[in-house]
Amino acid sequence: MNAEASPPAALIALDWGTSSLRAYRLAAGGTVLDARHLPWGIMRLPAPPADGPAPAASASGFELAFEQACGDWLRATPGLPVIACGMVGSAQGWAEAAYLDLPVDPRDIGARLTEVDTRRGAVLRIIPGLLQREGLPNVIRGEETQVVGVIDSLPDAVDDLLVGLPGTHCKWVRVRGGRIVEFDTFMTGEVYAALRGHTILGRTMADPATPDDDAFDRGLAVAGSALGRGGVLSTIFSTRALGLTGQLAPASQPDYLSGLLIGHELGALRALVDARGMPSRIVLCGDEDLCRRYASALPRFGLAAPTLAAQAAQRGLWRLAVSAGLAGSP
Repeated sequence: MNAEASPPAALIALDWGTSSLRAYRLAAGGTVLDARHLPWGIMRLPAPPADGPAPAASASGFELAFEQACGDWLRATPGLPVIACGMVGSAQGWAEAAYLDLPVDPRDIGARLTEVDTRRGAVLRIIPGLLQREGLPNVIRGEETQVVGVIDSLPDAVDDLLVGLPGTHCKWVRVRGGRIVEFDTFMTGEVYAALRGHTILGRTMADPATPDDDAFDRGLAVAGSALGRGGVLSTIFSTRALGLTGQLAPASQPDYLSGLLIGHELGALRALVDARGMPSRIVLCGDEDLCRRYASALPRFGLAAPTLAAQAAQRGLWRLAVSAGLAGSP
């Protein structure tokens, strides 16, 4: 689409996490006009050039990242509303956006935005996270916006929906009657990275040239069989033992470990689902390759084959901007 044919911009939407910043310039209805991916997560922000002029006192790393992400878009369309989700609203972020208690209607999320006055004059509005108080406390920040995007894309399937968001901290979010009612967190991705990078398991591993799906399936099988009844703390050492006995090549061990951890996660998820009732539908959203792995694994643990949701974050950011009165309905 050339510039002359492009519809006017209606919103700037930021998905601002721990390790990266994704910026979107959206037209009416949420159509993506431009997208950018910057390395400026809240734990790694840009610094002013050493040989440049001294920045003003308010020119923080957040301000510099904000300018790189969308400064030219705001110059081209002054007054364009800006909305953001993710860890930018955490206690370590630009401004803390208070959590909302579950259960929650997605429309209420859009009504509780936290405003930040930026140095360039634009107002950044940050979406709150969600807090689950029942049982052990649990929180999400950023994933709630993806769930809203999934709900928006499936208006006929939200009576009983389970949304899976694989990643560093995998979230499984239950939606009933269009309301977010509960969720569970599995630190599968972070534990995988820690085990591989900071324990003896990583000493015998080699990076695979391509994903080893057979090794991944082997890990799933162990987690889901009688061999896995000892739990994840019992089975993960088999990654090293199988290598030492010549039964698992170094380049196969990372995917085997991934299968073990995801298998134990899904085994636990199945137990939770059995206690609460099987959802009518499961949807995954997130990294395509990771979602593919979860999609292949879910049926092996007696859970329904999922569908995949695309552009959930962009959809959710647009929908919450609409509910907040920042953007017009499609």
